[in-house]
Amino acid sequence: MTVTADDLDAAVSCLADALGPATGQDWVIPPGTGEWNCWHTAEHVGDCLLSYAAQLVARPDARYVRFLAVADEEASPAEVLEFAVTGGRILASVVRTTAPSARAYHPTGMADPAHFAGMGCVEALVHGEDIARGLGLRLDPPRDVCARVLARMFPHDDLDVDPWTGLLWATNRTSLPGREPQTGWRWQGPPV
Repeated sequence: MTVTADDLDAAVSCLADALGPATGQDWVIPPGTGEWNCWHTAEHVGDCLLSYAAQLVARPDARYVRFLAVADEEASPAEVLEFAVTGGRILASVVRTTAPSARAYHPTGMADPAHFAGMGCVEALVHGEDIARGLGLRLDPPRDVCARVLARMFPHDDLDVDPWTGLLWATNRTSLPGREPQTGWRWQGPPV
């Protein structure tokens, strides 16, 4: 199943809409899940999304493009959220302008633009939920986007649940009755 730049835009908008009202809170608190505080989790999202865009622009075949994107250490919660959203918008623009046949390195395999869009959606939505939980909020992403991301990134998980719940389960953020917990989760490599 194809994940598009529009899906990534929707995921990033969901992140911004859910977390924007909480930028007056303390983001140096632990997130609901994950190891970083809320501020560093948002910074990680921005770095990942910008790194994925760089991969598609440079198209290396055996390594990551060698850079690290970080938010200014004095950035406010609103500014680090802006950094994450900017990374998502740049990745969406690159996905839109890159030929579908293009491939670039990722440790799970040579990924096409749709796969990088899927990875970007996972980062924005799942880490957005991590931050939201820490701030006493919840994300409510479009279920059709979650369904496409789940099918593309976790196709081995034949779940008969709400797609957002399925995505949270696949990334070890929730449990499902009758299912083993996901530990050490990893999305599926790109199709060959």
